[in-house]
Amino acid sequence: MDSEHRAPLKIHLVSAPDSPEFAHLARALTRSSVVALDAEWKPARGPRPLPAFPTVTLLQLACRPPPRAAAAAAAASEEEPAVFLLDLSSVPLPSVWELLRDVFASPDVLKLGFRFKQDLVYLSSTFCAQGCDPGFDRVEPYIDIMGVHNILRQKQSGRKTAKVSKSLSAICEELLGYSLSKELQCSDWSQRPLTEEQKEYAARDALCLLEIFSVFQAKIINEGKFLNGDAVLHSDRMNLGLKEVLKEPDTCSAILRIKSVEALHILRTTTAKFPHGIVTVDEASFRSSFRSTEPMDEALLPVVRKFGEKILLKESDRRPKASKKKGRKRSSLNSFSKEERETFDEWQGPAPWDISTGGDGCPKFLCDVMVEGLAKHLRCVGIDAAIPHSKKPEPRELIAQAHKEKRVLLTRDAKLLRHEYLLQNQIYRVNSLLKNEQLLEVIGAFQLEISEDDLMSRCTKCNGRFIQKPLSTEEAVEAAKGFQRIPSCLFDKNLQFWQCMDCNQLYWEGTQYHNAVQKFIDVCKLKE
Repeated sequence: MDSEHRAPLKIHLVSAPDSPEFAHLARALTRSSVVALDAEWKPARGPRPLPAFPTVTLLQLACRPPPRAAAAAAAASEEEPAVFLLDLSSVPLPSVWELLRDVFASPDVLKLGFRFKQDLVYLSSTFCAQGCDPGFDRVEPYIDIMGVHNILRQKQSGRKTAKVSKSLSAICEELLGYSLSKELQCSDWSQRPLTEEQKEYAARDALCLLEIFSVFQAKIINEGKFLNGDAVLHSDRMNLGLKEVLKEPDTCSAILRIKSVEALHILRTTTAKFPHGIVTVDEASFRSSFRSTEPMDEALLPVVRKFGEKILLKESDRRPKASKKKGRKRSSLNSFSKEERETFDEWQGPAPWDISTGGDGCPKFLCDVMVEGLAKHLRCVGIDAAIPHSKKPEPRELIAQAHKEKRVLLTRDAKLLRHEYLLQNQIYRVNSLLKNEQLLEVIGAFQLEISEDDLMSRCTKCNGRFIQKPLSTEEAVEAAKGFQRIPSCLFDKNLQFWQCMDCNQLYWEGTQYHNAVQKFIDVCKLKE
């Protein structure tokens, strides 16, 4: 009875160089016009003895096939982008180093990322440590999704606006209509095997970059700015030699790299007119270091020429830097005594809802943004679980809300634990990473009693209670006018509808409801 879920992804896990998935990856990289990149590594917990870069254990690559291959791809049922998870802890790094290096620097493949420079630094360090020196020093051509978002904001407002820094999840919600769950961002990516939830999270992180870029590219094409502009090579410019093109002033950009792309495009066009082709020494040396890739799509060229960038790593980027904040107090669990840490990890009552302290005996929780997914799970088993009033609450706001509503604040944020003195017996640190495990942890820590009758007894959208008397189909259709659509296939079924008293959301006992009930019966082991 929750919001609709997106279709499951087809994910290719590459864990051996002699596997079919590896061959598929190599083939996809040589045929793709756009490749989205992301990386995962084990998060650092506690101080490191020496400055060091983390070891990248997973590289995600989402490959978009070129439009001219759409018909062939459709025939093979592979018209959707292919998403690969390259397991760097299993695949020998020398076997993929050359392949990745060529793709990163290939002028025929546009690379997408989200603040990917840090990922590239860590990735290069990981490969150098395995003898693949000098690692990776460039990604070109490259477009950062953060920059794409700021360009779209300016186009929407029609004027120059200040650049903003948003999370990838927030950008997805704004441009694609869905948000990314970041609960697994800090999970241990060095453990094997990866869970299905980790695979889905990692694949979505890369795939959404392609989806955001598609929105951006469609916007640019629809505006038609490149139809008669610098995207089309005019006949008078075709008569220029390469030397003249590189010298010619350009009002759009004075970057030599862009000039080189234009010159290369002229060379390709000229070569096509000759049956035996024309190969210059410069072009041969330029191409010799790259694998055979298909030329960049014509539709991409204007976008790359106007918005393309490059990531270049300097020697200073390759050296880990020691933290300069030596005197700053740590805001982590390590700064607490052993006795203090135990009080956060093990609940010691009484809880604020305890009858002995004047409570009503009904467990109530407040889940901060780091365990917001846990709130929905708690609601599904009938537990009162609220979320912060604002999207980015300050610690004092969370404390005030928990104190006013007599709730226990659930969090994974070590910084919030410093305010324990303001919330006696009202803050608990959740240790588990996955939502099902978090649910069981909270049930066990607070000795909550869950019955089958409690399942799906709260609104998963707002935490409200349902009306006492169910609605008929006719009453539900009337109540849903203006904000919710009741599927017509339900009209002939004798169903009862339940409405939330707070947000008016309507629910019914359909397939999704029964699946959810069965899921939490299994998770909570209610049949045992």
